[in-house]
Amino acid sequence: MNFLRNRLVVLGLVLLATVLLYLLLPSIRQGSMEPSLDVQRMGLVAVSPPPPPAINVSVRTGQLPGDPPLFFREALPVDGSGRQILPRLQVVLLHGQAFSSKTWEELGTLALLATNGYQALAVDLPGFGNSPDSDAVKTDQHRVDLLGRFMEALGVRTAVLLSPSMSGHYSIPFLMKHSAQLHGFIPIAPVGTRSYTPQQYQSIQVRAVILGGWEFSLIHKPNKSKELDEFLRGTRYFFGV
Repeated sequence: MNFLRNRLVVLGLVLLATVLLYLLLPSIRQGSMEPSLDVQRMGLVAVSPPPPPAINVSVRTGQLPGDPPLFFREALPVDGSGRQILPRLQVVLLHGQAFSSKTWEELGTLALLATNGYQALAVDLPGFGNSPDSDAVKTDQHRVDLLGRFMEALGVRTAVLLSPSMSGHYSIPFLMKHSAQLHGFIPIAPVGTRSYTPQQYQSIQVRAVILGGWEFSLIHKPNKSKELDEFLRGTRYFFGV
């Protein structure tokens, strides 16, 4: 019963993250197309930009070799002739303990991001989905190296990293060591927050949206921590480009 409840809580938070992406991405586009204040003051007529080309979605799956091999799903924006459109931003999606990259496909998150001009990459973490487990990811440094290998192999540069629950064991250490490689960070009730001090969290300079369910925990303790509280107080709550 507790496992089912926890799974439903995480799924609810993941759905909330998808809704936030759906609501925020159009507003970002609209804001970028509004005429500037200087143009309005000068009495000039702002010429509307041409409508963006219709965006289709191309979804593929693949597996990166290594120890362990990593299965992934990728959604790309393409034009009407099937040619890839240069993505506005790259979004890397991790998953919780009861899920996999397929969850993001089934929720429509991958298609949503690609339709809005983003490259979406969802990975099966070791031991989940189609990625085998491995003793090579038993330490924080090994997990950091794994994420780094995944991003480098797929040409990911300054991506937004979305990380629910269990995947905090991967994303939080990566954030601490390589925050400069991230354009943004969206943790969803992540585990592993107590492994770092408030000072370490305060030193991170990255844009973030933070979703939390304080009653949810895989270790039967509240997931809220003093360290995470410190991080929240110094964090900017928005998703942007």
